[in-house]
Amino acid sequence: MQDQPLGRRHIVLTSHPGKFGPRPIPIEWGNPDPLQRGPIIATLTNQAQRNAIGTHSGSYSLYRALAIASGVLQSSHRADLTNTAPAEIIGPHPAWGDPEKIVSMDPFGAMVGETYASFYEQGYDIRPTIAVTKAHINMPELQDAVAKGRLKVDGKLLKLGGDLVVTKAAIEPVWYLPGIAKRFHVEESVLRRTLFEQTGGMFPELVTRSDLEVFLPPIGGLTVYLIGNLQALTDPNLPLAVRVHDECNGSDVFGSDICTCRPYLAHGIEACVETAQEGGAGVIVYSRKEGRALGEVTKFLVYNARKRQEGGDRADAYFARTECVAGVQDMRFQELMPDVLHWLGITRIDRFVSMSDMKYRAITESGIEIIERVAIPEELIPPDARVEIEAKKAAGYYTAGEVLETEVLAQVKGRGLTD
Repeated sequence: MQDQPLGRRHIVLTSHPGKFGPRPIPIEWGNPDPLQRGPIIATLTNQAQRNAIGTHSGSYSLYRALAIASGVLQSSHRADLTNTAPAEIIGPHPAWGDPEKIVSMDPFGAMVGETYASFYEQGYDIRPTIAVTKAHINMPELQDAVAKGRLKVDGKLLKLGGDLVVTKAAIEPVWYLPGIAKRFHVEESVLRRTLFEQTGGMFPELVTRSDLEVFLPPIGGLTVYLIGNLQALTDPNLPLAVRVHDECNGSDVFGSDICTCRPYLAHGIEACVETAQEGGAGVIVYSRKEGRALGEVTKFLVYNARKRQEGGDRADAYFARTECVAGVQDMRFQELMPDVLHWLGITRIDRFVSMSDMKYRAITESGIEIIERVAIPEELIPPDARVEIEAKKAAGYYTAGEVLETEVLAQVKGRGLTD
């Protein structure tokens, strides 16, 4: 019997080779008791146990598929989680039990091995979506700050040679679809249908399984770097500095001077170290949202369009050229960003190292208080990035008055934040 044409066969395909169980373990999102909330099961070793759409590792799940297809990985492999428990315990915090505070990550994702031990004994394959470890980071900018006397080597937090001791957490996205829809003020059915259509029908369960409310999207996650006294994360009497940084590979890694990303990231880390050495803590949130979540190909196309236009690269055409290529100026949608801050138990930020009104509004509207906003110092802005800064000023990207007020406050208080 001849194979049917692909167009005739596609209607029986699903995003997974097997079926979900007829009665998977229910998920009661927002329940503060993780056992009552239920584990997120998106693994493929036993299809009948799955209670979530998608699978683990975001976009890296496709590399796993290649590994299985090429025969270097067995599809039945189960992770051995021995000695993988978090190096630091984070939470639980009150926000973990609020179904509206956290909708884009699993707050219990780092402790599944301990919390759901009884499920493992029954044969359930539950994977962590958060991992917490300790490490050293070292950036030339920190060494420069020490050499110029802005930072001091204390031997415990900041060591000779510029090694900085951090706790870091890697977080995979886990979307509670009803909460995502509410956050964006759309109907859940519209959200599901759009996700299904705009991924080329990759996840049919989005529209066929309304009983499954959790989705692990194939996108990048985020990394959190914690510096100093972790008690300061939740104690409003201790100072806390926060930098929320969206990925910029060209600048962050390779030092491209067309934007302020790496200088601002380094300045944010310096502010975090300074705050930690005052007895508080610093938080760097690093999100995989390259090119304002438009992607690096689009980003480079926009670079070309900006530099080749009549009159060269100009502030007045900065966002317009992005919109011509991508259709929008920005797709980062900071509405989901505060979730990680709520996961950390943060209710107050003393120094928010950012000029973005979008980030500021997203955080404060989620219920977190921000005391000071810290701009990038003028001397850290590369000459070629002046277009970016002037364009953001003209477009109302940040409130100049608030930034200037922050600069004055920082200088008056003598904290070394000449922003």
